[in-house]
Amino acid sequence: MTAAAALLLAIPAVQAQKVNKDALLSKIEKSDEAVADAKKGAKAATWISRGKAYYDAAVAPTKSLFVGLESMMLKLADGDPTSVGKETVNGVEYDAWVYPYYTAYLQDDKVKTWKQTQTVYDGAIEKALESYDKACEIDPKSASKVKDGLQQISDFCSQVGNAGLDTGDFIGAADAYVLAFAAQSKPAYEGKPDPALLYYAGYLRTVDGSNNPASFVQGGEYLSKALDMGYADEEGNIYYYLFHCYYGQKAQDKAFLEKAKQALLTGIEKFPKNDRIIDGLVQLYTSPEDNVGDPADLIGLIDKAIENNPSSVDLWFGRGRIFYALKDYDQSIDSFKKVVELKPDLYEGNYYLGVFYTIKGDEVNKEINAKQYSSQAAYDADLEKVNVIYMEAIPYLEKALELKENDPSSLELLKSICFRLRDEEGMMDKYNKYNELYKQVQGGE
Repeated sequence: MTAAAALLLAIPAVQAQKVNKDALLSKIEKSDEAVADAKKGAKAATWISRGKAYYDAAVAPTKSLFVGLESMMLKLADGDPTSVGKETVNGVEYDAWVYPYYTAYLQDDKVKTWKQTQTVYDGAIEKALESYDKACEIDPKSASKVKDGLQQISDFCSQVGNAGLDTGDFIGAADAYVLAFAAQSKPAYEGKPDPALLYYAGYLRTVDGSNNPASFVQGGEYLSKALDMGYADEEGNIYYYLFHCYYGQKAQDKAFLEKAKQALLTGIEKFPKNDRIIDGLVQLYTSPEDNVGDPADLIGLIDKAIENNPSSVDLWFGRGRIFYALKDYDQSIDSFKKVVELKPDLYEGNYYLGVFYTIKGDEVNKEINAKQYSSQAAYDADLEKVNVIYMEAIPYLEKALELKENDPSSLELLKSICFRLRDEEGMMDKYNKYNELYKQVQGGE
């Protein structure tokens, strides 16, 4: 026999996915019988074995999978798929490989994510956690052995959560993250549980709340617990999601409306630049149905915070956004002037100041078009006032363009304003300049 032939014989034949469900269930049944036995059930090792049996049943269907697994290795591990086709999942097109217990989604011959379609035993992870708890209760010294099992559960459930996030199974993902957190919360785990897992679960429940109001209840519990543990995401969106969870429960109890308001007020104090929180506050304070307070109260809160910290760019930024939402463009402009004064080289400050001058000009222009004029001179005088407003926007937009070269948003506004002001000295040249740059940025369109 040649070496090549021997090598071929050494490669295992590609077979269908094998999950020995009967053997796994038999192992569970035996472990249940063992813990029911008075003598065996009094030993921590018996409960640890039971936890392992349930864990093995939980992971068996997808134990070969991980992100980045090459298609050839997938075939070696689980055999040929029962079918292959194209499938769009959560807005992304994949090659879908269907197996008895899962569908793997591949791109460029590598596994990107998957969706489990059947289990060996429903609720196996919960049973495993219960078993490990009992082992530690019987013998606290068994914690070191239990720790490994808890780590396995945490890793597996986090992986399940990530897969659910990718495939759009948001409820499955949320539940998996909560189980991962539960495993990390056991005393035997030793390390601190990661509150980010609760944040992800709470966010996903918030998303599901519009279709399933019960998710608002669970989402609120997860998010508030994460906050109690000192967690907040970098942008502060946790307060916005908590607001939605409370707001979604106001029909059951009006007290949740006040909780929703407080979630936003706490959030804006800590994250004054967060647009979502600002939009939520404006929605709440301007809604006749909710009637949580006078919009002026909202401004008072921001102004009080600024009084205590007048050099905070974020607070002035948030103040400007609130006034913009309330359509008080003069106050919005004044706020962003302060932003630019405090931080002259901030792109966002210069850009939005230019934007708000433009919006104010548009509003005044609408008023002019709605008026009846008795003379051309009166019309021309008002038109000149509008042009002065538009003119104010130009230096700030030019500064924004200087700070962010070839910024299409700044260029588009500059060319539009300069064309409107083309009869003013130098404006036609500016229009030609910015129009040409805009075309270049847009690919010569």
